[in-house]
Amino acid sequence: MSIDPKSPRVTAVAAPSPDSSRQIKRASGFVEDAYARIREDIMSLKIPPNTRISVDSLAREFGISQTPIREALSMLEANGLVSKQRFIGYCTAPTLNRKQFEELFEIRLLIEPYAARCAAERMSDKSLVDLCGLALEMNPDQAAQSRALYDRFADQDAEFHEQIARGSGNDLIVESLSRLHIHLHIFRLRFHREVTNEAVTEHTLVTKALQQRDPDKAAAAMRAHLEKSYQRLVKYTRD
Repeated sequence: MSIDPKSPRVTAVAAPSPDSSRQIKRASGFVEDAYARIREDIMSLKIPPNTRISVDSLAREFGISQTPIREALSMLEANGLVSKQRFIGYCTAPTLNRKQFEELFEIRLLIEPYAARCAAERMSDKSLVDLCGLALEMNPDQAAQSRALYDRFADQDAEFHEQIARGSGNDLIVESLSRLHIHLHIFRLRFHREVTNEAVTEHTLVTKALQQRDPDKAAAAMRAHLEKSYQRLVKYTRD
């Protein structure tokens, strides 16, 4: 038996030592809990991109059988966070390459300006207040000080876009953008530690347009933000 030399190289993760705080104790909902735990580990880069996932190690760590682990991994495979490879098993998805990155932004440019347009008309006053509060909390100066603070900034950025998507009132937009942002979030955590003040300024322009309930301005501000974000991040992609 041999492994295809053209298959993507993956890095094995050492089996974690038992940790009772990580074990899943509920008698039901094992699959859902396992899914949430593994997803969190992938999103936080505890399990890095392009890394083999040991079903046996996770089963021991969580204190459950392998069956719910495999079901959880199948759910994550449907979301594009893991893939099942011949002779290897489950692996986390590799970091976006240049083509995938460009395709992601093409879709974002089609959907998110429209979401912002709809949010300007449909977003509740309370949701808009919450969004503005979130935008004010984002501090790029603090984010540059440590990895933990950068991770928090990245989480807030993802939440900013998610709140606008929810404000559109269109559940399919929310669902579609959620999947896209998962991969962008992982890309940013893996490669982009530099945070610029421009992103926060662009968020401010978006929120002002939403506060004015101006659909055209909101769509234009979101489009400008995405285009500038693309320019800031594309240099970190690989061919």
